[in-house]
Amino acid sequence: MLRKLGRLFVIKTNWEAYLIIYALALGATSRGAHYLEQFPGWGGWTLFLAATGAVFMGGAKILDCIKFEKAARSNADAAPEALLD
Repeated sequence: MLRKLGRLFVIKTNWEAYLIIYALALGATSRGAHYLEQFPGWGGWTLFLAATGAVFMGGAKILDCIKFEKAARSNADAAPEALLD
């Protein structure tokens, strides 16, 4: 039962990754807006850019991991066929 529940939290497709990255971006811009209110000037803008930059780096890593997992899954599927030849 826990395995089935755990599978809900696994990102399997690019579409799911894009939705998660979009949600992270919304949160980061909201946090950045609060930073601009609390720290007017260069400090607020620096924190705003750091929050949104983290989403870019995290999003790229998520997309790379999905690509890697798809390649590993296709190699694992092809390996038994190579043994039969």
